[in-house]
Amino acid sequence: MSDSFDCAKCKESLYGRKYIQVEDNPHCIPCYDRLYANTCEECKELIAHNARELFYEDRHYHEHCFRCFRCDRSLADEPFTSREDALLCNDCFCNEFSSKCVACEKAVMPGSRKLEYGGSTWHEDCFLCHSCEKPIGAEAFIPDQGDHYCVPCYEGRFAPRCSHCKKALAKGGVTYKDEMWHRECFLCTSCSTPLAGQPFTSQGDSPYCVKCFSNLYAQKCAACKTAITGFGEGKYISFEERQWHQPCFKCSRCSVSLVGAGFFPDRDQILCSDCNNDD
Repeated sequence: MSDSFDCAKCKESLYGRKYIQVEDNPHCIPCYDRLYANTCEECKELIAHNARELFYEDRHYHEHCFRCFRCDRSLADEPFTSREDALLCNDCFCNEFSSKCVACEKAVMPGSRKLEYGGSTWHEDCFLCHSCEKPIGAEAFIPDQGDHYCVPCYEGRFAPRCSHCKKALAKGGVTYKDEMWHRECFLCTSCSTPLAGQPFTSQGDSPYCVKCFSNLYAQKCAACKTAITGFGEGKYISFEERQWHQPCFKCSRCSVSLVGAGFFPDRDQILCSDCNNDD
């Protein structure tokens, strides 16, 4: 008498039949599917042992059930995205959720190279210079009245020229006597010290730092003999051919301030009324 060879579940003979071994226990195909097959997330039917099964985030699908929620396209061998448990092919996802290029009005695909500026999005190849129409890509650009220019085009067409070096000023700079200067080009006429952000004055049309102007052109205070520049010492007082810093305008004898008071010239001196009356 031959040994029995039966299904571990239903006990029917497996001689001459297909079976599947599970932990050394043979199972007929119907019992195996009923006990071990996964349920398709989409159609809720068992996924048979001989069917192609797809698995995504703890969910199981028949191959023919793994489809785009919007267009019903098979996702078995296609890239896809999950949105609130719904499976979407890349085309449907981009049409519904991705930003669109303001130039070509097509979707900007996830992972593609793009440029975002001012709340708008472009494909990298669609972001063009308004003048030469070449892609700007990741290079620097300058916006102007809603258009975008590469730096060479903008400088060639619109940028003002530096009064010193005659090159374009793309941004910033210094305005002096209705002319534009690069900050690094705006220098003292005498010593070439940069004047941008510093106090300066002028002689004619030429700018000078305070030190050079004082040495070259400024009047000297009749009292302290230093230059009267208008910087730091405040107002000054002038009488005949002499000038004084306001703090230096004092009686030559008693040193009382003569600012706003009467005074009396006495050769190289200036006297208050009391000292003048003493003579």
